[in-house]
Amino acid sequence: MIHPSKIKPGDTVGVVCLSSGVLGEPFVRHERKLLEERLVQMGLKYKYMTNSLKGEEYLKEHPEKRVEDLREALLDDEVDIIWSALGGDDTYRTLPFLMNSDFKEIVIKHPKPFLGFSDTTNNHLMFYQLGLATFYAPALLSDIAELGPEIFPYTKQWLNKLFTNEKNIEIKSSPVWYEARTAFDESQLGTERRKRQEKYGHEYIYGSGVIQGKLLGGCLDSLYEMLAGGRYADQSEVYQQYKIFPAKEQWKDKVVFLETSEERPEPEKLKEMLKTLESHGIFDVSRALIIGKPQDEVYYHEYRKIYQDLAEKHKLPTVYNLNFGHTAPRLVIPFDMPLEIDFDNKKITLTDGVIKS
Repeated sequence: MIHPSKIKPGDTVGVVCLSSGVLGEPFVRHERKLLEERLVQMGLKYKYMTNSLKGEEYLKEHPEKRVEDLREALLDDEVDIIWSALGGDDTYRTLPFLMNSDFKEIVIKHPKPFLGFSDTTNNHLMFYQLGLATFYAPALLSDIAELGPEIFPYTKQWLNKLFTNEKNIEIKSSPVWYEARTAFDESQLGTERRKRQEKYGHEYIYGSGVIQGKLLGGCLDSLYEMLAGGRYADQSEVYQQYKIFPAKEQWKDKVVFLETSEERPEPEKLKEMLKTLESHGIFDVSRALIIGKPQDEVYYHEYRKIYQDLAEKHKLPTVYNLNFGHTAPRLVIPFDMPLEIDFDNKKITLTDGVIKS
């Protein structure tokens, strides 16, 4: 597995839209301006890939143009980091243009840090199968262009770890979380989201001793669709053909990370999604589970019980309510990096850090 080097001040972000093309719409112009300002404040430059600002309808109709942007970002010597603007719901449509020997050669010869979350899980697992370790991380539009006065401090703290080779990073629970926004118009600029005190922290719901393993996972909704099909008629066919979902042996000895989307699946749906993963043997061979906080704590206790039952059934060490995925703030989870969970002392550590030397 290839691990990209750390991000440096002055590096250039290549902005890509691999699913939703909302970044190019006039009604998000104020968010785009804020995004640019914030990236500069972080010591980074930015470069929009050729098709990234062509809007929702165009990119919906032309997945091959999203792919052109990803190829362009990998091949462009000016671009140092590839960062997804947002998720969406049809990232799978990029796979037929990417899962081939030509693109694999580009990835191997031009490896770069790739960041994003949500339906971008499709591209993370695509890169994983092509041999590149990526980062399940805050997205540009939802996190860097957060309309409040600043990027959430916890999120910023984790993004800063991409600039260092710090080792033995302890993952601590954020003391606060923020409710999801319901309005994104220009009047919201500078308006803070409603802040909630964290009542539960990390919940060590099953396990003892010290567990170690490399990280693999993503958005549960996306993982489920890779196995069961989704809202589009050709989704199952595409997934079956390009096989980005890791095989059972690839999950062996992994610490699996899972989180649910902004669709806030009902508890029975969560059970169905987990049962589908269960049928592929993932929970029989992996070493541990870490679970992201549900958005706005919707179904918090119901989810906790479902995960606890799953953990007890498979004797699978499990920690619930971490700050990643469809919650705010968010941390950075590096694919294929080792994680250590000390259940007795209630401590989670990225022993080799977020990014390799």
